[in-house]
Amino acid sequence: MDEQVWQPLKTVEGLPLRGGEGRFRQLETAESGLAYLIHYPAGVSSPTHSHDHDSIVYVLSGKLRGAVDGVEAVLEPGNSVLHARGVAHHVEALTDAMWVEFKSPLPRRPPIA
Repeated sequence: MDEQVWQPLKTVEGLPLRGGEGRFRQLETAESGLAYLIHYPAGVSSPTHSHDHDSIVYVLSGKLRGAVDGVEAVLEPGNSVLHARGVAHHVEALTDAMWVEFKSPLPRRPPIA
């Protein structure tokens, strides 16, 4: 496997992040989906958005607050959440936070940039 380089993360589904920018590494890609490692500094958040795939978020470090379909939750290391296809959601880093995000099926276009 090649050395994986962090990339700046400025948008989610074409919408700008709020409060700064994050960073990401694409970990793996398969015909059926992909996995990212994502880092948001404290105070960075995604706008409310939805997408054409399911996303499973697994928190590695830090603390996130978010909402899925209007239901709010706080996530800490070891917690996970499903952002189902077509369902509005957002996430905010309460502290510096890092998570793995699995997306399936393979998105039609890059969901983050």
